[in-house]
Amino acid sequence: MTVKHSIQQLSALVFSLMLASSVAFAEANEANIATADDAALRAAIAGDWRKPKHAARDQYRHPYETLKFFQLENDMVVAEIWPGGGWYSDILAPYLSKHGKFYAVLFDEGAPERFAKIDATYRTQLQASPDIYGSVEFTYLDNIAAAGSLDRILTFRNLHNWLAMDTSTRSLSAMYLTLKPGGMLGVIDHRLNGDEQTDPEATNGYVSEAHAIAMIEAIGFKLIGKSEINANSKDTKDYPIGVWNLPPRLRGKGDEPETDTERYRMIGESDRFTLLFRKPE
Repeated sequence: MTVKHSIQQLSALVFSLMLASSVAFAEANEANIATADDAALRAAIAGDWRKPKHAARDQYRHPYETLKFFQLENDMVVAEIWPGGGWYSDILAPYLSKHGKFYAVLFDEGAPERFAKIDATYRTQLQASPDIYGSVEFTYLDNIAAAGSLDRILTFRNLHNWLAMDTSTRSLSAMYLTLKPGGMLGVIDHRLNGDEQTDPEATNGYVSEAHAIAMIEAIGFKLIGKSEINANSKDTKDYPIGVWNLPPRLRGKGDEPETDTERYRMIGESDRFTLLFRKPE
């Protein structure tokens, strides 16, 4: 073996070791990023402005784990679609108030009166405490924000509503338009059992995970992650009026009060899929 050949072999070996070390370092660094604790998010979840009845639901909704799965950072521009009573907004708006931007996408203008009342209460709450929530932008689905301007869009238990109203394509298309290339969409909803088909109007509140993925990817999004953070194996999904028998609604049939509340409390909140999609670059 010549000296030249030996040097070439040694150089190749050194390069291989350096490459392996670089890959190992990158993987370790990615792991650190993925598991790094977010003190600001924990502080928002622990905020004393949150209603006790909301905080009591953390055991079912896992806000810290869920928002970390959605790869949320506090300097992002984020929209929450149809926030309702503001359960997640009470965390998101304070978390984003100093370094990011929060868009609250309200029910459509001209929506039924009961929706308008929910929005009015929600808007009043956030506007009354800018020291907590920051400067929130209130918008609607037909004009969420400038096209390609959002880092994240999040929506919690609304897909079944859009199916019921036959507006899912319109709603998801508006989100796609507004996200930046590479931006992400986080979706949670009540999950049907795997071998069941979604009722086109989702009248029981449950949606097939496979159907949800296909519908969202048809808009152009790409699924990049699924999580069982919000799964609940106790949810049998066979209730008289669907998911609304369960907490927090505990509704009875028609105008009758629910009489089997202890059973439903023992089950807890619904079994939910947690999905993360990306808008292609």
